[in-house]
Amino acid sequence: MNQPSARHERGEAIFKEVFGREPRPGNYPEFLQITVDHLFGEIWARPQLSLKERELVALTAVALERTDWELRGHIGASLNLGMSREEIVEVIIQLAYYGGWPVANNGLRVAQEVFAELDNVTGKDADHDQ
Repeated sequence: MNQPSARHERGEAIFKEVFGREPRPGNYPEFLQITVDHLFGEIWARPQLSLKERELVALTAVALERTDWELRGHIGASLNLGMSREEIVEVIIQLAYYGGWPVANNGLRVAQEVFAELDNVTGKDADHDQ
């Protein structure tokens, strides 16, 4: 792709707003381009839901799927978009009834790990929302 399209630029801007960083291509730059262009440049750009509401949907979906890598990223994105730790934990607790106790148990474990890593960097207490 020689010149970025408006959709791609919009997708990059939304991605950065959600995750607080630029998209990184890793080993599959073509997949990232599809993700930025279509998922963020089209779906996340739709006006019917706010970015925070879309993130709540994404957080729920990845927690239900028990995809730890994506869950870690979406916990960070949720915090970046203004959700509190308590709100994130409450979402995961509610999922116990809809997705099963193992889903909630896994999600709470991942959330605690993410909170602890953030606290380690900032010097805060992982058991309290700061």
